[in-house]
Amino acid sequence: MDEPSIAIGPEPQTAAAVAIFVHGRGRSPSEMRDLALSIGLPAVRYAMPAAPGGSWYPESFLAPIEKNEPALSRSLDQYARLIDELIADGASSENIVLCGFSQGACLTAEFLIRNPRRYGGALIFTGGLIGPPGTIWPVRPALHGMPVYLTGSLVDEWVPVSRVEETGRVLRDSGAEVDIKIFKERPHLVCEEEIASARILLSAIARQRSPERMTARH
Repeated sequence: MDEPSIAIGPEPQTAAAVAIFVHGRGRSPSEMRDLALSIGLPAVRYAMPAAPGGSWYPESFLAPIEKNEPALSRSLDQYARLIDELIADGASSENIVLCGFSQGACLTAEFLIRNPRRYGGALIFTGGLIGPPGTIWPVRPALHGMPVYLTGSLVDEWVPVSRVEETGRVLRDSGAEVDIKIFKERPHLVCEEEIASARILLSAIARQRSPERMTARH
C-alpha cells in the first residue's frame, strides 16, 4: 500500500518559506519528513509528495526519455500541481524551495529546466537532469539569481559526478546561482554537511519574508 503525501509546519499562507521534499526511488515521504525534522526551522512548511508505487519513473535517469514515459510526465505534472496548490493556499513562488534526494533530486532538476521560474531556491541532493548522454536541455534565463545547492559523490553508484557537474552548468546558464559540492567518500544518503547547508539556504529565504519568526532548531 502506497504511503500518502505528508505536510508539516505552518499553513502556506503563514509560513516563512515552503519546501517541497521529493523522495527517492523506493523511499517514502516519511523519510523526507525525517530529513525535514533534521533541518528544523519550525517556521517553514514542508510538503512531501508520494510517488505511486514508490517510484517517479521506472528506469535509470540516464535512460532514453521514452523509456521513462508516461510515468515521468505524470510525475512532473504532479510536481506542478503541488506548486499550484501551495500558491493557491497563499505561498509565493519566491518563497518556495524545491528539494529532492536521488530520484527525487533528478525529478526536481528536470522540473526546474522544463518549468523555469524564479523560485526561492532548490536543494538537489545527489541528482541531475534526466536523459541519456548527449541530451541537450533548454537554457532560459528564468532562474536568474535563484540559489541552488547541488551535491554528488565520487563513490555514488547511481548518479555519476559528470551528470551532476553538467546539471550545474545548465542551471548556471539558465541564471541560477549554483553551489556544487562533490563529496569524496559520502555514500548514497544526505549527510550532516548537506543538512547544514540546506538549513542555511532555507533560513535565508525564510528571513526575506518573516525575519522575526524564524527560529532554527539545531
